Amino acid sequence: MAGKLLLVLALAAFCASAQANEYHVSAFSSEGLVGWETKSFKGATEYSLVRDDGRTVVKAISKGTASGLIKKVKLDPNSFRYLRWSWKIAGILKNGDETTKAGDDYAARVYVVFPGRFFWQTKAINYIWANRMARSEAIPNAFTSHAMMLAVESGPERAGQWLTEERDILADYRCLFGEEPRELGAIAIMTDTDNTGGEATAWYGDITISAVR
Repeated sequence: MAGKLLLVLALAAFCASAQANEYHVSAFSSEGLVGWETKSFKGATEYSLVRDDGRTVVKAISKGTASGLIKKVKLDPNSFRYLRWSWKIAGILKNGDETTKAGDDYAARVYVVFPGRFFWQTKAINYIWANRMARSEAIPNAFTSHAMMLAVESGPERAGQWLTEERDILADYRCLFGEEPRELGAIAIMTDTDNTGGEATAWYGDITISAVR
């Protein structure tokens, strides 16, 4: 009996430790869109909860629009550094071009936002499903150098497939900005087609940030 009790206590301690090491940015199946806020730049991309591949995910449909969903967090990227998510797109934007303002549209992207003391000090990593850039390539956003675009996926070859991604946001920030990051303040998802005037559909699965791999 004592041995079983010790085992239960050990398992409980392990579970508590595991939970402390992982932050659930989204759990769409149990929480829906609670805590997510809409940020509109032009019109409204349609975001809705749907069942796909046996789970609840967010479906995004953009028709010449640009709005995103943002979830405020407060995390130290030195500890919580491993961002994980899954996504799927119907296709890329044929007129999308990461190097120009007119082509700055993406079927799917995940933002990681690091607020500054003043708004102009805010920096962001955009993990994108690129239209033309090679995978792992990174460039400044066409509108601001405070946002870096990193191509996690690229091209139409894997459109229609669910893909699971993992990024070390601490290492990425250091590489992209050449400095140490501030506190992590928000995670956002966005499907946008306002610059090209095109259409895009994407799906986003749950998002987590972990202290361990």
